[in-house]
Amino acid sequence: MKRPSHTETPATQFLREQGVAYTEHFYDYVERGGTAVSAQSLGVPEHAVVKTLVMEDDARRPLVVLMHGDRQVSTKNLARQAGCKRVEPAPPERAQRHSGYQVGGTSPFGTRKRLPVYLERSILELPRIYINGGRRGFLLCIAPGDIVRTLSPQLVDVALEAGG
Repeated sequence: MKRPSHTETPATQFLREQGVAYTEHFYDYVERGGTAVSAQSLGVPEHAVVKTLVMEDDARRPLVVLMHGDRQVSTKNLARQAGCKRVEPAPPERAQRHSGYQVGGTSPFGTRKRLPVYLERSILELPRIYINGGRRGFLLCIAPGDIVRTLSPQLVDVALEAGG
């Protein structure tokens, strides 16, 4: 894929300000293709591609969940670990309003307002991860520890096998 002429996003700006080293990776975005498409395009394991999910609690307060591309989120376990009754995915228009990013291009970095972040603990076991850079078809490769350093996420154990 041809590299866009302008790759600056709120996410890359945030990471640069925080002194985070990253590499940029572009792929042809496919509507509803998800992490399977980006992982295949970049030739990396889907487990190392981290999806940024905007969810809401029972009071409609937004939160971000970072999860392996090949796993799903147990919303029941997440609600329990986040200390609320219920958590569910935010509808796309509200997710975009909360994060400032278009769905499919959501990054946990440089969100419109600071949102609580929940990080699947096992992501920290990976040497490098690929995470959205703030636009569709644009991933950044970073060390997972940089998420902890820059976003201070709450570590959770909420992964389900895909389809599980």
